[in-house]
Amino acid sequence: MSPSAEELKSISAAARWYARLQSGVATDAERTAWRDWLSADPAHHLAWQRISAVCEQMTSVPGALASPALRGAERSRRHVLRSVLVLASAGSLGWLGWRSDATQTLFADLRTAVGERREWRLADGSSLLLNTATSVNVRFDGRQRVLELVRGEILVTTAVDTSRRPFKVVTGHGEVLALGTRFIVRAEGSGGEVAVLEKAVEVSAHKGSSTVRLEAGQRMDFTLRTLGPVRRNDASVGAWQQGSIIAIDRPLADLLEDLSRYRSGVLRCDPRIADLKVSGAFPIDNTDLALAALESGFSLRLSRYSRYWVTVSR
Repeated sequence: MSPSAEELKSISAAARWYARLQSGVATDAERTAWRDWLSADPAHHLAWQRISAVCEQMTSVPGALASPALRGAERSRRHVLRSVLVLASAGSLGWLGWRSDATQTLFADLRTAVGERREWRLADGSSLLLNTATSVNVRFDGRQRVLELVRGEILVTTAVDTSRRPFKVVTGHGEVLALGTRFIVRAEGSGGEVAVLEKAVEVSAHKGSSTVRLEAGQRMDFTLRTLGPVRRNDASVGAWQQGSIIAIDRPLADLLEDLSRYRSGVLRCDPRIADLKVSGAFPIDNTDLALAALESGFSLRLSRYSRYWVTVSR
């Protein structure tokens, strides 16, 4: 279904705001005006999330370039988003648009929005549960079964394949080979994590020289070149399936960063309390309730500048 004229107007405005805020010359008054615009209409927020998803990995979008190219609300949504990608390519990244994580996120085969979890049944009978803000490409052919995890987090339950095709999850940093198993993979900008719930997997880094086998109950972080130490799973692993984040003596800043994956807008932590240790179970389907629990249980204060901008302080 084609976007309405109002949707196109919101998307165009969001693109202009993004270019301005990333220009490095935005004033405090302009930032205040942006927050007012963001909270004025849910459509503004949705448009901002869409533009941000495309541009979040682009470190600089020159305002002078962005302004003329993003003019015109009559373009289609996809045209506007592609324009943003072209603008970003004018910076230090070069023209890597169709292979950038941001582009892959936008055009991925399977996607979830912020705060959404969704399950798919794959062609081979395997099941795939996507966590919040996750994008996956499915590459099944006669030789192999590959899931390309562009970003986010997935829970995979593999099915027996009569053709004995290997089942792999590939991220920008490494590869996970399933050995008849149920496992979780998370991909972030700096690396990834894999946790095994049943049977086993083999993990390798794209630029590493070794492979590590993980058994049920084990997990590991990995980067482009290294495989982290093997750790035991705890109650926090996979708790998002049941709608919770479980924290066990976790720094507040880390918890808020994780919680922010499930809500729209900006969630900030006062640096002075970033290392405050927090334990508890926090709902991800109602992040306002989770924040209220933090506020009352740990003597914290929530400063709400708008519905989409919250700062947690002492």
